[in-house]
Amino acid sequence: MAQMEKIELEWYRQQLTDDVKGLLDRYRSIFEWDLPEIDEAAADKLILAAIRQALDGLEPALSGASKA
Repeated sequence: MAQMEKIELEWYRQQLTDDVKGLLDRYRSIFEWDLPEIDEAAADKLILAAIRQALDGLEPALSGASKA
């Protein structure tokens, strides 16, 4: 990664973290609507695993696009 991209990413790193926390909160809320007695810790682990899986699925497509 070029130096300018690294600097730019550092400016947004906390915002990225906050956005992921927001996704976690959003999907936990959805779980709680369907399952009022939800185990929040278990739900958080499941949601984070799904977010990781989604990111892993996006990465190859983005890597291929940058090579084109």
